[in-house]
Order: sequence, then C-alpha cells, then structure tokens
Amino acid sequence: MRKLETLQLENNMLSGEFPTWLFDLKEMKKLHLGGNKLAWNNNLAIEPKCKLSSLSLRSCSVKGQIPSWISNQTDLIYLDLSENDLEGDFPQWLAERNLGTIILSDNKLTGSLPSQLFQSRNLSVLALSRNKFSGELPEINTASIMVLLLSENNFSGPLPKSISNIHRLLLLDLSKNSFSGNEFPAFGPDSLIAFVDVSSNNFSGKVPSDFGLFSVMLSLRQNGFYGPLPENFSNLIMLEHLDLHDNNISGEFPAFFSQMSSLQVLNLRNNSIKGSISNDLSSLSSLRILDLSNSYLKGEIPQSLGNLTGMIETPDAPLTLSEIFKFPVEIHDLIVNWKKAKQGLSIRNRDIYTFLDLSKNRLSGEIPHSLGGLKSLKLLNLSFNELSGKIPISFGDLESVETLDLSRNSLDGEIPGTFSKLLELNYLDLSNNKLGGKIPGGPQMDTLVDPKMYANNSGLCGVQIEVACEEDLVPPGPPLRKKQEPMYSWIATGVGYPVGFLSSTAVMYVLGYFNTAPAYHRWGHRRSSLR
Repeated sequence: MRKLETLQLENNMLSGEFPTWLFDLKEMKKLHLGGNKLAWNNNLAIEPKCKLSSLSLRSCSVKGQIPSWISNQTDLIYLDLSENDLEGDFPQWLAERNLGTIILSDNKLTGSLPSQLFQSRNLSVLALSRNKFSGELPEINTASIMVLLLSENNFSGPLPKSISNIHRLLLLDLSKNSFSGNEFPAFGPDSLIAFVDVSSNNFSGKVPSDFGLFSVMLSLRQNGFYGPLPENFSNLIMLEHLDLHDNNISGEFPAFFSQMSSLQVLNLRNNSIKGSISNDLSSLSSLRILDLSNSYLKGEIPQSLGNLTGMIETPDAPLTLSEIFKFPVEIHDLIVNWKKAKQGLSIRNRDIYTFLDLSKNRLSGEIPHSLGGLKSLKLLNLSFNELSGKIPISFGDLESVETLDLSRNSLDGEIPGTFSKLLELNYLDLSNNKLGGKIPGGPQMDTLVDPKMYANNSGLCGVQIEVACEEDLVPPGPPLRKKQEPMYSWIATGVGYPVGFLSSTAVMYVLGYFNTAPAYHRWGHRRSSLR
C-alpha cells in the first residue's frame, strides 16, 4: 500500500511492538495509532521517509526525551505524545515549530516553558496537564490559542495579564498548580472564553467576575478569594456551572442568583456567607446541584425550593467537552460531600445526579413539606442545623434519594412510615434528634441496621437497632388453673365402683369361673394318669 496517506487505528486493542516500517511509506501524511497497547522500541533509530502532518503516539510506551526524529517533520501540524513516559524539558525546536496542536499531557516533563511557545501564530491547542513543569508563565503574544490545559503541574507566580487578550480562547484549565496574585486578569465582555478552571491555586483578592458573556463554567474553588459575591455574575446569562467552594467569601446571600436562569450547578460550600436563602431561588429551573453547606445562613428553608424543576425531572445528558472539541478533554470532577466523604463527581454523570446540601448552617423552623416533591434528588443533607418539628411524610416520595442526612437537629415525633417506600436509600443518618417510636420497615429500611444512624434520640425502637417496641411484645396471659370437677362426679364414682364390682362377680360366678369341682375333677384324673 505504497500510496497510503492516512492510517487511523486509534483506541483499539492492538498489541505488540510498534510497526516502525510504517514510516517507510513515503506518501504517509496522517498516522494515528494512539490508545492501543503497542510498545515503542526506544532503541530503534528512526529515519522516516514520509512527511507527516499529523502524528499520534498516545499511550505507546515512548520513554526518555521527546524523539529527535520528530524535529525533522517540518510539515507537522498535529502532535499527540500524551500518556507516555517522556522526561526532560520542553524542546526548543518544538516551541519554534508553529504546530497547531501539541498534546503532551500525562508524562514526566520538567522545567519551564519557552517564551517562543506563546508567540506562535498557529498554536490552537496546548495540552500539558499532569506533568512536572514549573516556573512562571511567560507573556502571551498570540491570539490563536483556543484550548490551554496546564493543570496539575508546579507552575507558580501571577498570571500574565496578556492571557485575557487571547480573543479565541475558549477553554482555560490552570487548576492544581501554585499560581498566585491578587489581581486576576479581566476578560472583556466580548471574549469567547466559555470554560475556566483555576481551582486549587493560591489566588487571592476579590472574587473575579470579568469574564465573557459566553461563559458556561467558572470553577474558582479552593483559593483565597474574599469579599462579597460580585453582582456582575448576573450578566453571565449562559453560565451553567459556578463553583466557589472553600474560599473566604463573605456578605449576604445575594438575590441576583435568581436572574441566572441557566445555572445547573451552584456550589458555595465552606465560605462565610450569611443571611437567608432567597425565595426567588426557585426560579432556577435548571438547577440540579445546590451546595450552600458550612456557612452562616439562617432563617427558614423556603417552601419554594420544592419547585426546583431540575431536581424533579431528570434532564437530558449534556454534550461532553470531548464531543465539543473533538479530542480528549475533561473538566475536573465536581467535589461533593457524598456519604460522609468528599468525592469527585464526573461531568459525565452530572446529568443523573441532583444534590441539595444545606448542612452546617443555622437554619431553623420546620422542614418544608414541599421538599418531598424533589423526586430526582440523589442526596438531601440538612444536618447540623436548628431545624425542629416532624420529618415530613412527603419524604417518602423521594423515590431516587440514596443519601438522606437529617442528623444534629431538634426533630421530634416518629419517623414517617412512608420511609418504607424509599427503595434507593442506602445511607441514612437521623442521629442526635428527639425522635421516638418505631423505625419503619421496608426492603431498604430493613438493611439500614447501623446503630449510629439512629443514635442519641429519645425513644426509637425497631429491628434495625434490636430494641423491641411495646406494640410488638405479646402480653402475658393469666396463670393456668386446674379444671375443678363437680362434686357429683366423685359421688357417682364412689357408688358405681362397688356396684360394678358385685355385678361383675355375679356374672363370672354364673359362667363357672368360681366353680372348683371341674378343676378338682381334672386334677384327680391327671393324678390317675400319672400312676
């Protein structure tokens, strides 16, 4: 097949040694064999006879430095060497080559990035996540970059302000580094940037809000941002995902969130936000994940939260970033408190998970009956508050709930019998309340037998905690008494016995039982015979 120009066999189960003879095909332009189980022989001296424009050796066990023979591929536009064991610095020749796509994620590359890399006129995609790069980012003098992925490295220092001048930038992921600075670059309203993840860094200063009107996701969690939430957020009419947990945000819970109708994820956990939850929050018909835990919110839980349509109906699955950008791209997991542990929720599963977490606040009053209508909820956590009254009977309608935590409140009364309908429930915590009565049974309730789930209540009983309920105990009956026979029966026995005896004797006499003559006669006759 000497005229073969394109060979794409990615993401199969091909094994064995990489067939280097493919480089002898002079007409070969595009060679994509990544994502298989092929083993690259690092000892071979490769001298390709072809001029490749696109090369993918992803996950092919390529070791050492980036192969030098690639530097001779002057027509190369697309290069994917991710998921290998590459070491060393980013090559200067590669920074000067003006490729369109460079994907080197998941290797062991070190050092700082050459400044020439960010002066390229053609570079559209630069993916260097999960390496050991360090140092500060150089000034960016290119307007061509659309995707910049630098997560999970050791980059430090402030972001160059020139990053906000990249008009074509759509996706920016700088998470899990050591970037710092208290002046975050301001993107203009006409910026095309849609996905921003700068979580788990050392940024400080006021919460940045100058992003493009096309922003879909902002993940600013686990930094040192402080101050009130900026009202500019209400201008981001396409924003679906806002994650600001674990910062130092303060001020009142803002009312402008009700204007952000496209929001699907709102995570403000572990900040210092105070005030009450706005009644108008129910207008967020797309909201599926609401986490306001570990703050200073007070007042009653609004009845209107039971109208959150996104927590009643299961929405359609969203497009993944890989489908949007046509190559492997992933936004990091959303970190949620799930079954008493922090766990990552993949973006692939966010369409099937709906969470409502209001725990560790100062909320008071009764739990709204309307929350029982949130039929697609997977997690409902109202623990560590000052809630009182009874558990709503409507909670038996939470047909999808897997985790229900109402612990550390002042709830009283009985656990509703409707809990027997919760067929998906596998984690329950009702401890440290004032509950009493019988714990309901049911296919799932009968499996929830950890005593810690019901500890420190006033009078719970049931098979789950091996405490018998009063209504289940069989009351002891009166002692058994001998049946007394009437007196006339004993008199009859005393009279009847001698009468019967005499009657029997008379009959036997008549029949000859007491006639000794025949016996004497027989005995005498026997003695005569013996003689």
